[in-house]
Amino acid sequence: MALVEYPPFRPENLFRTLEAKVPQKFLRDIKNRVLFGPDAPLSDEPLYVRPRDITLRYVTASSTGAPLFRRRHSGLVKGGDWDLSVEPMRHGPKYRACHARWIEGKNWEETGIYDLHLDRIARKGVSDECRTLEDIKARYERLDHLFEQVRREGRLRAISQIDSYFRREHGGVFVHIDRHGRPLRYGGGEHRFAIAHILNLPEMPVQPGVIHLEAVRGRHLERLRRSVHG
Repeated sequence: MALVEYPPFRPENLFRTLEAKVPQKFLRDIKNRVLFGPDAPLSDEPLYVRPRDITLRYVTASSTGAPLFRRRHSGLVKGGDWDLSVEPMRHGPKYRACHARWIEGKNWEETGIYDLHLDRIARKGVSDECRTLEDIKARYERLDHLFEQVRREGRLRAISQIDSYFRREHGGVFVHIDRHGRPLRYGGGEHRFAIAHILNLPEMPVQPGVIHLEAVRGRHLERLRRSVHG
């Protein structure tokens, strides 16, 4: 791929590139390679996990030293006990709306998801890039199409295979990786996660956030990099 064709290098993506901290991630990748060798973690690289193997959620807490980690921290290798700050996975309102739609057969308006977004728009002006009710309806119509596509194909496509591709698995289902190589759910990609979980897919691609030092030393990434689809 020519550099000019690489989405982060396109002039129209400059703000998104800076917002996603791509230059910092590039330097982090170099640092990881120096510290951990050729199999070092890469920021935003796709890893593969079984949706129903995600049973824990990372919880930020200043009292326990569990920092707030965002997508911009992808590929950061960090030791310590931050990964012990977890709680059992609980499904949020977006997942519950998806379940009501695709399993119970309700229409989107009946699920309450429109009201959730409209409330956020009233308070913040935007919700999941939606600013009007028409935006919300269009978004969930696209999700219906995505659900049917995933059910038909039996797999959730990687971000690199869809039109909104930006960089590696950036924007996908977001997880941290604990010392044992287990994925810890933490925001981001909620609808994609709901689709994969509801359909009980054998795997889904995820965007890694912070990776525990012991997971790198234990070579857990080797397993997580392998896809059942080759």
